[in-house]
Amino acid sequence: MTSRPELQAPPEIFYNDGEARKYTSSSRIIEIQAKLSERALELLALPSDDVPKILLDIGCGSGLSGETLTDNGHQWIGLDISQSMLDVALEREVEGDLVLSDMGQGLGLRPGVIDGAISISAVQWLCNADKSSHEPRIRLKAFFGSLYRCLARGARAVLQVYPENLAQRELILGFAMRAGFSGGVVVDYPHSTKSRKEYLVLTCGPPSLSSAAPRGKGEDGESWSDEDSSVDEDNQSICVSDRHRPRKKQKLNKKMKGREWVLRKKEQMRRKGNAVPTDTKYTARKRKARF
Repeated sequence: MTSRPELQAPPEIFYNDGEARKYTSSSRIIEIQAKLSERALELLALPSDDVPKILLDIGCGSGLSGETLTDNGHQWIGLDISQSMLDVALEREVEGDLVLSDMGQGLGLRPGVIDGAISISAVQWLCNADKSSHEPRIRLKAFFGSLYRCLARGARAVLQVYPENLAQRELILGFAMRAGFSGGVVVDYPHSTKSRKEYLVLTCGPPSLSSAAPRGKGEDGESWSDEDSSVDEDNQSICVSDRHRPRKKQKLNKKMKGREWVLRKKEQMRRKGNAVPTDTKYTARKRKARF
């Protein structure tokens, strides 16, 4: 089984001249990138006023995802740490402005000038940096802090990620929330091991009705949202609960709502950016009636 690319080498080393050209010439990768970019653009929920927006493509690579932004009439700035990838993008004459940049060092853009941002399969690389010389937590803090500053208030960032496990997903989302973002994780096709995709849908600003995380796509055509999901810590994945469970099973589950259940639910709410009371020794303790 092939190891995940981010576990093999840093991106600027892994995506050398040969790998960059191989990546860009694969018809399968081109098709996948187009689909993921279209979905990310859909989740950005840009206003339909026919006014071109200035968007970021973080980890733009050879410009495959940027072409989707161009096709939809937007201007874009592409950031990538691999010079080889950017060289291929230049050869392909993509229409975006390309910048050699390490997102883990911060984006270095003026405050409030970007209308939205997308990223396709890039952010998880920050979590697998060489720990002898880079600390993933420091890099995530620099990335999300600078991303929050450069976005216009109310603008969205949609980051498609392949987290290695539950801990990595929580690490990424946690630093996004600390930077000031609201939102959460949107999972498309949660029951499919092949089609399942995760997107961090983040809004620049405090939680509001307009910043609520949109619903993901389900295999049967039904929509799914992060609100209908619970975290399965044993399998380290997001599991979508069945809305049509028998009443008998629901009654059994209600008996199990003790302190651990309450703490887990409160933590889920915190990850979504909701205000939740601080945990104390009295959390989940039943109050005795006074007469």
